[in-house]
Amino acid sequence: MDLICPICGSKLNTFDKSLVCSGHHCFDIARQGYVNLLTVQQKHSLHPGDTREQVLSRRAFLEAGYYAPIAEALIAAAKELTVNSNEIRPSGELLDVGCGEGYYSARLAGALGMRLTGMDISREAVRCAAGKYKNGLWLCATASHIPVADGSAGTLTSLFALTLPEEFRRVLRKDGLFFQVLAAQDHLLGLKSIVYDRLIYKQKDSTPALPGLRMLESREIVFPFTLEGAQVQNLLAMTPHLFRMGRAGAQRLAETRVLHDTASCILNIYQAL
Repeated sequence: MDLICPICGSKLNTFDKSLVCSGHHCFDIARQGYVNLLTVQQKHSLHPGDTREQVLSRRAFLEAGYYAPIAEALIAAAKELTVNSNEIRPSGELLDVGCGEGYYSARLAGALGMRLTGMDISREAVRCAAGKYKNGLWLCATASHIPVADGSAGTLTSLFALTLPEEFRRVLRKDGLFFQVLAAQDHLLGLKSIVYDRLIYKQKDSTPALPGLRMLESREIVFPFTLEGAQVQNLLAMTPHLFRMGRAGAQRLAETRVLHDTASCILNIYQAL
């Protein structure tokens, strides 16, 4: 995948243990194997994205297999996609935007035999991904300025992360595929009923129209799971409810030893026009 300099937009080339552009901007490859392409101007805080504690909580939760049905559904959809009785297969290189610690995209790339580039605004997340998954190139970067050349990605994924259709369409080649996973309205009602005094239902578009992309298919992913002990807090740490709940909700969850809940997600598949 052709990487571009986040400062001047020139192509980045590997030189020794760095990525360097024709404008002489240089980005070192960290010893863990990732590259920080997030410039100071692109940061909205000193340490944007998930903290190390959040990343480790997510890894502990995902590696325990609780969300394995999501990874399995993503792989199955990529292998079984048909439109008007014609098979469509992901091809080219895979770009995961908002990759976190790499759980989903490393498995998808491995199952499809694709080269992988994963990126996340959290340096702790890509550091964690690079340390475990050696089948990918891991970048610290922002989704609003993806450091990838136009049309470089054959397949793009964004799971429980921001969707920026104009930027996604730019980096996707024509007819490239975009796999999007969104939390449905009734996702994690068990957790929500504990951390909030009352549930407020807001209208949510689970199959959004995206400019430059046409929807090929939408699938529901719904499954129950049960957590015990520390995994209850690990689940909380990987959701936005960690920052939205009040003190009373946090106390109730701290006292929860067993949580029975249901994951409810939407997998949307788009194709670049």
